[in-house]
This record gives sequence, C-alpha cells and structure tokens, in this order.
Amino acid sequence: MKPKVYIETSIVSYLTAKPSKSLVVSANQLLVHEWWDKQRDKFDLYVSGLVIDEISRGDTSMALKRLNLIEGVPLLDINEHVILLAEEIARKKILPAKAGEDISHIAVSAVHEVDFLLTLNCKHIANAFIYRRVEQICRSFGYEPPLVCTPQEILGKENKINEG
Repeated sequence: MKPKVYIETSIVSYLTAKPSKSLVVSANQLLVHEWWDKQRDKFDLYVSGLVIDEISRGDTSMALKRLNLIEGVPLLDINEHVILLAEEIARKKILPAKAGEDISHIAVSAVHEVDFLLTLNCKHIANAFIYRRVEQICRSFGYEPPLVCTPQEILGKENKINEG
C-alpha cells in the first residue's frame, strides 16, 4: 500500500505559477516540480474541497490550469469530525484567526489518516513551533496527525519508501 499524501493548496500553486525571480521561490518551484514529476506516483494523492475552493480563486485561466492539474485526485470530505477538530485547534488560538483554511487542511489530513501533508506554507502549517501543539490536539481527539513536510523532505533521494 502506498503512503497517503494530502496535497495542500500551496503545492498546486507552485506547480502552476510562472517562474519566479526570487531565488527562494524559484528553488521551491523546482523542488515541487521535481517531486511531482518523479515521486508522486509512489504515493496515493488526495485533496479536499477546500483545496478546490482555494485554487479556483483569482485569474480564471490560472484557476483552470490549477484545477486541471489535480483532475482525478480523490477528494477527502470535510465532515463533522473534521469540523470539530478544526474548531478545537482554532479555539486554542495556536494559529491566528485568519489561518482558518490552514487549520482545516490539517484537520482533514488528521481525520482521514493521511500519512503526509505536503505543503510549502511554512508560516502556519510547516512550522515546528505551531505544529507541535496542533499534534497534541489531534492526538487528544484520537487522531494520529500527518507528518507535515515540504517537497524537499519527501523527494525520496535518500529515503526508501515502504522499506521497513
């Protein structure tokens, strides 16, 4: 069985964005393309309706490009369990109120037992100081939180997938 990966919105955005002049953004774009082209087949990919909503915003032609990219990727539902977990994370004020969508990505991943949450959102999701406390809340609800990682961490160059 392949590991399950939740593709957070930032990954889709980096994959479809025009090349950046910023050295850091450009490096992230290259890494996400490398993972998408060479490693994604080693995983079962998932998104949620929240990802669909987020990538549908903005310029119509770019939104269509983003939507086409993930066409066929299974959707994880935002059910009552996801909502309750997200509300508790928000209630604890670990993330700012404006990060409600980021909280929901985490909750969807945890409730649906995803192995990895792939993101380039290092402000609210791939943030060790924040995520450590989020993990505690997930576990208190009986969910094993996903391992949050960036494409660089999951490229597989040094990692052996599915080898004990």
